[in-house]
Amino acid sequence: MNRPMNRRMELGRPASGKKRLKDLLLLKDNRFCADCSAPDPKWASANIGVFICLKCCGVHRSLGTHISKVLSVTLDEWSAEDIDAMVEVGGNASANAIYEAFIPEGSSKPGPDAGHDDRQRFIRSKYELQEFLKPSLRILSMPTASTKSSLQPSFSKKLMNSFRISSLSKKTEISEGNQGMVEFIGVLKVKVIKGINLAVRDMLSSDPYVVLNIGQQTVQTSIIKSNLNPIWNEELMLSVPQNYGPVKLKVFDYDTFSADDIMGEAEIDIQSLITSAMAFGDPGMFGNMQIGKWLKSNDNALIEDSIISIVDGTVKQPMQLKLQNVESGDLELELEWMPLDQ
Repeated sequence: MNRPMNRRMELGRPASGKKRLKDLLLLKDNRFCADCSAPDPKWASANIGVFICLKCCGVHRSLGTHISKVLSVTLDEWSAEDIDAMVEVGGNASANAIYEAFIPEGSSKPGPDAGHDDRQRFIRSKYELQEFLKPSLRILSMPTASTKSSLQPSFSKKLMNSFRISSLSKKTEISEGNQGMVEFIGVLKVKVIKGINLAVRDMLSSDPYVVLNIGQQTVQTSIIKSNLNPIWNEELMLSVPQNYGPVKLKVFDYDTFSADDIMGEAEIDIQSLITSAMAFGDPGMFGNMQIGKWLKSNDNALIEDSIISIVDGTVKQPMQLKLQNVESGDLELELEWMPLDQ
């Protein structure tokens, strides 16, 4: 999915409030309700920073404005402060990486057709009771009448601080060509594990290899001869720039005497991985646990939801991708995030 950080920075530049809000709503993950995934949400919780549908909007209103300040995207007047808060969060994917980090096994998000009781139970657990949050971000004492107006802003500020790229120690490197100085925020290790049922591009088989690209960097695996189910188990490293976009993946068939044939492609959205990792800081301080997920949708190549976890002091994200624009083929990968200050 294409949701680069420079897009979020662009949203923060001076512009009309309505245009900034509209640009934010156009991001892919914001086209679906943050709580039930219903398409085309027309409401938002300004202080939480998520776009929601009409049915979930009713539950949010019942929580009170100290927890969720609900506004219509099209009908209500938005203050500059409310718009700034939405842009700072970055939308549904960034917020859900925190608010849904700890959905227990056996529990699930309500769907677009869920009843009111299921919808209310989930939304209250998510925002009011904070049951799915990172433990250190939870507010253990519930607000009283005298603290309602002041508690939520301080919590929002704490939450947003966990998202700030500036909280990482940044190192500056010189990129190749004429790109000038590029700030990198971390290193992405991609373990290309195996391919499954890849497409035939020669007479009966293919000679596949995988190419990964982000920014000006391109890395690739070795070529495996005559194999539609290749096993690579190779680790590739990419430096992630501050203004990052998705990792672009392509599979090719190696040809000796002609141009290599493409065998499918996919985009890997690394926003959820990075924001989840940033929220927890040093993963060595925690035991093994789930800290986030990238949800399967019609807009991405995931075969199933991709879970982000702390495993033995590292932040990892295994995933299976269905290759796009090709007749067949899946890839199994594992991502690992390493911030530069680690």
